[in-house]
Amino acid sequence: MGSGLLTTMVYAFEDLFTKLPIHWMWWPAIGGLFVGIGGIIEPRVLGVGYDTIHALLRGEIIGPALLGILIGKALVWSFALGSGTSGGVLAPLLMMGGALGAVCAKFIPLGDSGLWALIGMAAMMGGTMRSPLTAMIFAFELTQDLNLLPGLLVGCVAAHGLTVLLLRRSILTEKVARRGYHIMREYSVDPLTMVRVGEVMDRNAATIPATMRVMELSDRIAQHDPQVTRHEGLLIVDENQQLVGIITRGDVLRALEEGSNNGTTVLDAGSHDVIVAFPDEVLHEATMKMLRNNIGRLPVVRRQDPRSVVGYLGRSNLMEAHLRQLEEEHIRERRFPRRRPAEPGMLT
Repeated sequence: MGSGLLTTMVYAFEDLFTKLPIHWMWWPAIGGLFVGIGGIIEPRVLGVGYDTIHALLRGEIIGPALLGILIGKALVWSFALGSGTSGGVLAPLLMMGGALGAVCAKFIPLGDSGLWALIGMAAMMGGTMRSPLTAMIFAFELTQDLNLLPGLLVGCVAAHGLTVLLLRRSILTEKVARRGYHIMREYSVDPLTMVRVGEVMDRNAATIPATMRVMELSDRIAQHDPQVTRHEGLLIVDENQQLVGIITRGDVLRALEEGSNNGTTVLDAGSHDVIVAFPDEVLHEATMKMLRNNIGRLPVVRRQDPRSVVGYLGRSNLMEAHLRQLEEEHIRERRFPRRRPAEPGMLT
């Protein structure tokens, strides 16, 4: 729980700073001022904190001082990182985890304060950084005590499992994701999570004016006009080339079956409530929109202007992302061919 709370606090402060009506260059100065105030109240929250970590492991810090270190360090560290002030991650996590473990030791009948401080350090590190095995080995190297491995295993795995359920990303990858880079940590990578819409969309989207008649569009489709037959869906735009709707061949057939007169426009027969995609979205998000709304195509528009058309995304574009990955894998295998296993009796 502590790992998830710390990660949430860091990026909550970062979001808070983005809402301030001042230039971002002042944010680190405000963060530094807050760190200084925190250091005046509790000096042990400043610096790397190795002495404090050592004292926690030896059980020398007790009582209200533990809560002061835990709360003070959490606030100072989260505020500093949220403001953009330089700061580390490893040592502060160990200090806060150790303080939390020492506080919990008062309510656990087994072991002493130093034992639970160490388990708290490893659990806080493993959960926040999403690296439970690294945290276990790190803690084991500090003590060289094999008897601690069961406790470290339970603590680190529990912390990691809880943060995975509570948070989408770790404290390290969240920063990268907020800068526009999609992070994927699965062993089998879905190509749709690695490619953005703007990379595979058709930049020459087929558009038709909103004043066009359905009969005229039907005739052009029957004549195999390449401008209106390139895509299953056609984007409807107004006189300013702004998106106002979309019409598919199914909509055209439905309008003809209902006996639409010559005055029926494509805007009347098409859909006005258009689901759109953005060029900076990953294909997985766009695909989810298609599945949830039972559609096979999406207009691609600018995020700053949701009616400005920049492309068209259809099922064929999704297949292109898969084909691109297959081609990259094929080129990689040709460049670095796998070594054939030696046959029995051959020298290796």
